[in-house]
Amino acid sequence: MNVMRKCLITLIILGIFTVAHSQDNKGTLKFSISEAQTYALQNNRSIRSAKIDIDIANKQVKETFGVGLPQLTLAANYLHQFVIPELNFGPALDPNSLPDGFITKNDILNAYVPSPFIPLGVRNNTTIDLTVSQLIFSGEYLVGLQAIKVLKQVTEKALVKTEAVTKESVAGTYYLILVLDESVRVLKESLQSIDKTYNDLSKMNKQGFNEETDVDQIKISWSNLKRLITSIESQRETSIKLLKYQLGMDFSQPIELTDSLPGLIKEGNMQYLSEPIFTVANSIDYKMLTDQVEISALMLKREQSKLLPTLSAFYRHQEQTNQPSFNFAVKDVVGATLSFPIFTSGQRSAKISQARFNLDKSQIGKKNAEQGLIMEFEKAFNDYQTAFSNYTTNSESIILSKKVYDKTLIKYHEGVSTSFELSQNQTQYLTAESTYYNSILSLLNAKAKLDRILRIN
Repeated sequence: MNVMRKCLITLIILGIFTVAHSQDNKGTLKFSISEAQTYALQNNRSIRSAKIDIDIANKQVKETFGVGLPQLTLAANYLHQFVIPELNFGPALDPNSLPDGFITKNDILNAYVPSPFIPLGVRNNTTIDLTVSQLIFSGEYLVGLQAIKVLKQVTEKALVKTEAVTKESVAGTYYLILVLDESVRVLKESLQSIDKTYNDLSKMNKQGFNEETDVDQIKISWSNLKRLITSIESQRETSIKLLKYQLGMDFSQPIELTDSLPGLIKEGNMQYLSEPIFTVANSIDYKMLTDQVEISALMLKREQSKLLPTLSAFYRHQEQTNQPSFNFAVKDVVGATLSFPIFTSGQRSAKISQARFNLDKSQIGKKNAEQGLIMEFEKAFNDYQTAFSNYTTNSESIILSKKVYDKTLIKYHEGVSTSFELSQNQTQYLTAESTYYNSILSLLNAKAKLDRILRIN
């Protein structure tokens, strides 16, 4: 009875744990910008694929290295012969056929009898062959070892680049969602203000204190603002799906962003006001191109190494399950193979020339990319400075626009201003607001791009 009670308690505890764990899986995941980037580094599908490429490269290194190690081969060959060749040595003297006593010439001739046929094989036989081979020297193999190691380095650098691009894209989408959230918040506040104004004007119109066109003008502004909020909210939903896609999670998983837009603005976004030091040699793109040049040089070396001889040795042991009467096969054999290319009708020279041209192209591409990376950095830094300048200007503009709009709203309620002026100043304020948040987004995206170029984590 006690055993059953303990089992029941255990099952209840496990059931509670399972339910709680299931609820956690379905719960809302909360991310700061750094947490979202960290999550993406672990779950983004492109990054996971790049990590698999590294695993494949590691196996390719082992595969190539194994070519130069001893190779052991066991083979079995079954053979069935429909016709077995036979050997006959002709007539042979049979001493038993000779008479006793005096032997004449005819007795000797008559004593020759046909010899039996000797089979030179067996009808069914299985040959087991054990061979051990070892590559002693191959220039192509030695160069191949160097090339496959460089290719592994390329895949590792490709992962680093994929991670940097993913972090930038996650940051850009995260910033966009925060900007959209802030825009919706401000627009809803404006909507509440317009809604109150509309209700007040409607009551005044019923009492004959204003014209119906004033009420209609405010209603049009209210409708436009409502439509704009709906559009931004729809854009936010699309951006949330994009962020989930970049994070590598299911669309049905609810998430919450914990960072605020004002907090991100204050968090070190002025660190690039003085130009940072950019070293091309530290760029992951430049390092990948350097590896590509090295690979091209090794490919040239590989083609040239094919002019060298290839030397290998082997040992072979052979066993037969059914030994024939006459068996000239040697069970144990040791040998060596030397292969030396003499004449290839110009094919080898053509391949060497092609490899040399590819090396020249790689070197030109590296130099061209070096200049391009410098230009990319300079443009990114200039874009950041421009974005910061626009942000500063727009920060002042939105304050002034809000001040003008609030004063116009007060004047309108006092009957000093018209509905047209109110609508015009409201449009001016909303435009300034949109420009302000766009400048924030441009500033944050410019910083994210510089972070990627400079590889600042």
